[in-house]
Amino acid sequence: MNATIVIFGSSTGTCEAIAEKIAGKLGVEAINVQEINADIVNHHQNLILGTSTWGAGELQDDWYDGLKVLQGTDLSGKTIAFFGCGDCESYGDTFVGGLGELYSGIKESGARFVGAVETDGYTFDGSEAIVDGKFIGLPLDDVNEDDKTDGRIDAWIAEISPFL
Repeated sequence: MNATIVIFGSSTGTCEAIAEKIAGKLGVEAINVQEINADIVNHHQNLILGTSTWGAGELQDDWYDGLKVLQGTDLSGKTIAFFGCGDCESYGDTFVGGLGELYSGIKESGARFVGAVETDGYTFDGSEAIVDGKFIGLPLDDVNEDDKTDGRIDAWIAEISPFL
């Protein structure tokens, strides 16, 4: 069993670039959610799942099938961390909503979720990705707050690394 894999869904390349950056810092592979199947999920103990957000806080299109794959596998005992891309200026009322939708689809799976992030320092009006007062994973706006992306990634990786 391999330890960790980064799985991303990206329509414009932003989430893919961030997934590659996270995978590079962790020394693991990043794959597009279109490529996942039960064998890939079963052969990794730790899953880092990333999605962009579309429309009114919706999950990236490719993740709908990917979510079905995750729901069809045994995630109990696995460790899962999330990251999401969003636009805090144009879609401040649904900021990284896709992240919340992804979490909602597997929250009862028996997996351990790590990497929640405080909302302090983020500018937004609302988000479905907030659970118990924190973002369920790492929210990033690489368009409007690209100057904060690298620092946020580094801090988040430092937080989740002991669990991976």
